Formats: sequence, C-alpha cells, structure tokens
Amino acid sequence: MKRQATIRIGISGWTYPPWRGVFFPQGLAHKRELEYAAKQVASIEINGSFYSLQRPESYRAWYAATPRGFVFAVKGSRFITHMKRLKEVEEPLANFFASGVLCLGEKLGPFLWQLPPNFSYDRERLTAFFELLPRDTRAAAQLARKHDARVKGRASMKVDRNRRLRHCLEVRHESFATKEFVELLRRHRIGLVVADTAGKWPFLEDITADFIYARLHGHEELYRSGYTPAALDDWAAKIRAWAKGRAPGSSERLAPRLPVAKSGRDVYVYFDNDAKVHAPFDAMALAHQLHLGPPPPPGP
Repeated sequence: MKRQATIRIGISGWTYPPWRGVFFPQGLAHKRELEYAAKQVASIEINGSFYSLQRPESYRAWYAATPRGFVFAVKGSRFITHMKRLKEVEEPLANFFASGVLCLGEKLGPFLWQLPPNFSYDRERLTAFFELLPRDTRAAAQLARKHDARVKGRASMKVDRNRRLRHCLEVRHESFATKEFVELLRRHRIGLVVADTAGKWPFLEDITADFIYARLHGHEELYRSGYTPAALDDWAAKIRAWAKGRAPGSSERLAPRLPVAKSGRDVYVYFDNDAKVHAPFDAMALAHQLHLGPPPPPGP
C-alpha cells in the first residue's frame, strides 16, 4: 500500500499574553491554553526548549494536554547553537536529550536547530555536529546517558519503542547560499528550513531530506504582519507540490533537483508571526485552504 505524505500546519509556541481574549477565549485558564491550541492546529513548535533545558514533567504534561495524533516539533537549545556555536557539544546534546524530550513518545516530531545571523558557513563544524545527532530514539537515549550534573535527578531516558528522528537546520547568514551546503545537508539527511523572513535573511528552498520544514515569520514585516489570502494561496501551492514529492515549479535552487519522491514528502509548516496574533489564524486559514481543517474564525 502506497504511503501517504502527511501535511501539518501549526504555530511556533503558544504562550503569548496578547493572544488571550483574541485567539484564546476570554477567561480561559493559562494552563489550558495548550489544550485549546492543540484542537485548532495539528502541530506546535516547542520554543521553551530553545531558551533553557525543560523538565520531564513538562514534556509529560504537554503530551497529556494534546489529542491523539498530535505532533510537536522541538527547537534545539540555543546553548548549543548560539553560545557553543556547535563546538564541543556532545555533552550539551546529551543534556538536551536527557531533559525530557523523549517523554513525548509518538508525538515527537522534527528537531529544529536554528543558527544565529552571525554564524557563517563552516563545513567541518557542521559535519561534526550532524554526525553527533541521534537518528532514532534509541540512539537519543544512549546519548542522553552521557549527561552531566545539570540534569542529574531530573533526567528521563526511557523510550517505549524505537522511532526514527528527524532534524532540520535554519540558517541566517548569506554564506549558506551555496550548492556545497545543500549537498552537505543531503549527505547527512538534514532538512533545510524554508524560512520566510520578509527578506531579512536568506530564503532557501532546496529539498535536502525526505520531509519539508517551513517557518513563516511574516509576509511583509518580521514577526508582525499577517499573510494575505493570495500569499496563503502561494504557500498552499508549494505545500501541495512538496507533499507530492516534487519541488514547486517556482522554487529557486542552489543545487540540482532531487528525483520526485513517489511516496511524497511529509510537510511541516509553522507560523511565527505571533506579535500581532496573526499566527494561529493564518495557520488555520492555510489548513482550510488545504482541506485540512474548518474555516478559521475572524482574526485580528
């Protein structure tokens, strides 16, 4: 039986005070915001993991608050990407994977690793980092056992069964716009994040893995502007092409196209234009255009 590609349209984070009374119903308890959001979108990026090591009880609570079939993407620690800048990060990676991410079980989706704008292309450093990344939950648990005292007494390395793990990279320096970088990602099966940043950072569309990961930060103004129906139409067309296993006809490429994937490619899209509460409404509107959800309520 032919496998069907999965499309998930979601939001980046969910804990935003301006969303209360606009996206979240007036009076909704803060502790129920994830539960509510997870009924409106099919996936959410966990952002707190970028700023600090979370705890197993938090991941277990997030798992329990979301419906069956829901998927989380997890943003990798900025200690690894921004402070250590991918150098000597085996122990920090062990701490990250010991901090509770494996508690998400079958709801654990791709890992997002975001590099800072002043991080330029470094083949050797990227290669070393990619080789450290665990590609299944059993390997992640094995790496997690190398954690240090930072997570002593609050680590979780238990896995219910072995599952494949996916990783993707979001870059923000022009030096990454090279064929060599795309080929390096393909060699290591790392997804290249298609990041719409209103022109602030590079917009790269090469397909480098068996899935697509897109982050929509704002159509005209970073983090603040929403997406027009015409803009959402354009993204819907791209998503349909990706899910069918091919590159959109309008996409720009740095390297030769990959062959069409006959079984399609899974697609994850997250709206990060949260400042003016556009993200959840744009996510619901795009999902509706793709026949993946009902019409969204009126947005801001």
